[in-house]
Amino acid sequence: MKRRVHLIFPKDLVQKPLTWELSKKFDIVFNVRRAKITETAGESVLELEGDAALLDAATAWLKSQGVKVESVTHDTLEG
Repeated sequence: MKRRVHLIFPKDLVQKPLTWELSKKFDIVFNVRRAKITETAGESVLELEGDAALLDAATAWLKSQGVKVESVTHDTLEG
């Protein structure tokens, strides 16, 4: 299953490798569709691929880490 999410990272999380941790903890493949990371904030749109239950657990884990997670229903970078 594939799912696109918009992630917003606050300043205190920008330097942490949360996307990498997500892929390792939940055996999820990710594709960065768009990203803008600065020293004060970060935003990215990821396409996540994996088991539906693991995708749910992964997004819950991101939220528990302090990342704002929004579902993306469409993206300007189709393909």
